[in-house]
Amino acid sequence: MTRDQWPTANSGTGEPAASRGYSILMIASEAVPYAKTGGLADVAGALPPALALLGHQVTLVTPRYRGTLVREPSERFMFTVGRRPVTVSLVEDRLGDGVHVVLVDCPELFDRDHLYGAGDSDYPDNPRRFAVLVRAALEFAIRTGQRPDVVHSHDWQGGLAPVYLKTLYASHPALEGVPSVFTIHNLAYQGLFPPEWLQELDLGWDLFTIDELEYWGKLSLLKGGINFAELITTVSPSYAKEIQTPELGFGFDGILRRRARDLVGILNGIDTAAWNPLNDPHIPEPYGPEDLSGKAAAKRRLLETFALSRDDRASSRPLIGMVSRLIDQKGFDLIAEVAEELVRLDAGYVLLGTGEARYQDLWVGLAARFPDRIGVRIGFDERLAHLIEAGADIFLMPSRFEPCGLNQMYSLRYGTVPVVRATGGLDDTVRNWNGKARTGNGFKFKEASGSALLKTLCRALGVYNRPDDWRRLQSDGMAQDFSWEAAARQYVKAYERAIHAARAG
Repeated sequence: MTRDQWPTANSGTGEPAASRGYSILMIASEAVPYAKTGGLADVAGALPPALALLGHQVTLVTPRYRGTLVREPSERFMFTVGRRPVTVSLVEDRLGDGVHVVLVDCPELFDRDHLYGAGDSDYPDNPRRFAVLVRAALEFAIRTGQRPDVVHSHDWQGGLAPVYLKTLYASHPALEGVPSVFTIHNLAYQGLFPPEWLQELDLGWDLFTIDELEYWGKLSLLKGGINFAELITTVSPSYAKEIQTPELGFGFDGILRRRARDLVGILNGIDTAAWNPLNDPHIPEPYGPEDLSGKAAAKRRLLETFALSRDDRASSRPLIGMVSRLIDQKGFDLIAEVAEELVRLDAGYVLLGTGEARYQDLWVGLAARFPDRIGVRIGFDERLAHLIEAGADIFLMPSRFEPCGLNQMYSLRYGTVPVVRATGGLDDTVRNWNGKARTGNGFKFKEASGSALLKTLCRALGVYNRPDDWRRLQSDGMAQDFSWEAAARQYVKAYERAIHAARAG
């Protein structure tokens, strides 16, 4: 891509930003299809194209990790971070229609075996690594004359973007007054480092205060993003409320309550092209809300894939699916509490995932005891994940906390009824079945206990035996709109608020 093909700057046109579309500089430490460890990558890969379809200009800046997009760089330049020079190259790409992607190539920082660290340990120079990412993004905007209307950064790795806009670049003519939006995907990851990093990041000790970057004697890059951004978003309305409580605030509840007026929950979307039972290449037959016969074919294939019994009784027995990390956060401790009661229910189970050895061993052991109706696959397989969503009757997600969650939305789209704990995005997307009114799209429980899980699952199994009610549940779920277009429109409103706040402030 040549310089004259880059998106043009919006500044100086004399035209209001909202009428011509915003120029958005987005900074993320991972993005599909370039790199992924979690939900952040899904958002960073899907939101920019959705914004572009609404008429906005988006430049996504993300690291070029090992093996990512092997292509000659378009430009190299140098700047200093903490009085140490760093040279970066820019590798360019396009994502969807109209999204300009800039991958920051700096082998000494990003050409590593893993994205953030090895095993349970972060790379010790992570503050420098992601400071360079943020600085490269801002320097890119300066060098190309593309003054953004808003900078949108994500999680602690992007937390320095709002800080630098208010400090290092506050008086720079190309970036002065540019507002920022900061998105929290998982508050549990807070970017905590020794305070000595301040000077290595070109920040003064005057910022090391309780109202700015200091958190229990450490430097918190997440706290920097929260305190310096014009607007903070997170990935579901319920999660935005939950993180302001001691139970799910991970020590940041007071910090977030102080900025409650500027905190907005926006539910993530899903890729409705990739997750669509009408044209999913991973399932045996297409199906949709009007004709669910293909779902029965998917169930038969799923039973066959896990080598479970496929006789008439097995086909009519409810099949419960799970695709998950096997950890406490996902509620596998609650499942373990009532595992013996679960296996006595008249239901089959299929599980795909990996995680803590104790939960892997539990489910492998259950499969060995009940090989005709419990199937387990340790690991991950995209094709099999789609088949489980299509072939299962019920999808179980008893998470202790879930900022947004995607699988419950996939399930609803595939006519697979979710049974979830009412937390975060699960609470926002699943509406509890009301037998009298015959409304709702799933089943949920509030108490984080195995007994509450078991009771709710039994309730779902009871409704499964009433075909007309079950069909109504499926139809309601399949009618929901979880597209990224709806989420993107909410982000545009957030950008508007941030821009107005910066002008007023």
